[in-house]
Amino acid sequence: MAQQYPAPPPDDEPGHPAYTKPAGGGPAADNPYAAPQAPPAYGYPAAGPPQPAPLAVPGPLTVPGPVPAGTVLTLGDIAVAGDTIVTPAGPMPLKGAVWTCTDMSRTREKIQTAGVVLAVAFVFFCAVGLLFLLMKERITTGYVQVTVNGGGRHHTTLIPVQSPEQVMYVFQQVAYARSLSV
Repeated sequence: MAQQYPAPPPDDEPGHPAYTKPAGGGPAADNPYAAPQAPPAYGYPAAGPPQPAPLAVPGPLTVPGPVPAGTVLTLGDIAVAGDTIVTPAGPMPLKGAVWTCTDMSRTREKIQTAGVVLAVAFVFFCAVGLLFLLMKERITTGYVQVTVNGGGRHHTTLIPVQSPEQVMYVFQQVAYARSLSV
């Protein structure tokens, strides 16, 4: 006789069901999907209730001072409020402060992927295929460095930019800060 596919497991006897209800009562006897109600073999954890987190962190704690009311201008972590410039290096007087701004961003131009794909697809139509290579995008990445000197202190911050418009916006803010420092 040919082999049966799939062959019955060797433990099962033909004609007898592979599963029988457990003896006795309980939820498993009535519901075949119920799990047995026994405690886990490894036991429950013996830890008590969770402890609250500590309120204070050990060691020196530096809390930045509050920014005075009436903040006129904010450039990164430099704030101009009233007649004071507030920085992480400490406050400095606004009068006579020297502001410098350096553009450290770069703009690169590349052909878009869709333009290359369309140029290859329309390679037989010479004029149309080459026009797709004119599809370019400009990507600006980098920072604008803003430095302020005044009252014997010096602070520099880097402001991330993603477009030439953002670079010009930071330069305009620095120009406004210079006009306030006169």
